[in-house]
Amino acid sequence: MSIPIEIDDFDLDGFSAVARDFGETRYGYVVTANTDQLIRYHDDPNFRKLYGDAAYVVFDSRFLANWLALTRNLRLKVCPGSDLTARILAHVSRPTDTIVVVGGSAAQAERLRARFALERLHHFDPPMGFVNDPSALEQCLRAIEAASPFRFCFLAVGSPQQEVVAQRLKARGAARGLAFCVGASVNYLTGVERRAPEWLQRAGFEWVYRMMNNPRRMAKRYLLRGPRIFQLLTAFDFRVRPPLPADGGS
Repeated sequence: MSIPIEIDDFDLDGFSAVARDFGETRYGYVVTANTDQLIRYHDDPNFRKLYGDAAYVVFDSRFLANWLALTRNLRLKVCPGSDLTARILAHVSRPTDTIVVVGGSAAQAERLRARFALERLHHFDPPMGFVNDPSALEQCLRAIEAASPFRFCFLAVGSPQQEVVAQRLKARGAARGLAFCVGASVNYLTGVERRAPEWLQRAGFEWVYRMMNNPRRMAKRYLLRGPRIFQLLTAFDFRVRPPLPADGGS
């Protein structure tokens, strides 16, 4: 049985333009499909619903994009979440925009504030396992909604927690602005974790660099869990949606 998944056909430049024009009068969220999330998408129908409610699904794996081009002649544009976060903060957002960051420490939030001259940065760091604690999840949602309307909200609490938060915000209907599910992006931007050299990123092997720099945390993900993707890819029916203007994602 094939599993359909819709991918929005954006590279970094293309989606940066969409984000620029999204506005603050409605709410939408962006998910970034990488290897780990595609495995979860295959295994968990509930996770598929989180993707199904997203305004945009961009492809976040150069390695898989290269593999699909080679094995299925399927050419997907790549828009890595970490690069997208940096691009939005550096070149799309304005100093006076309301920006929300969920995840990371207070010190990291201050580094972001200083680096990108963010005058209206709101930061909230929920406790570990907060999505399984109704009161903690409610506190997180209310903190985000209190900052609404925002220009951009960066949910950097890992998957599937960040997608759960994004979907709950949509269901509640109070938030306005564009939210991004961006994983470790805040760690990269604040120097807590280092990105792979650019040539290694372009080749699609950033995962090797991440594993070598943090084998205790990443070895299981990339050596035990990750290889399943080659078996599972045959089950996916990738449906590439053509680029739409910003108001087409609502």
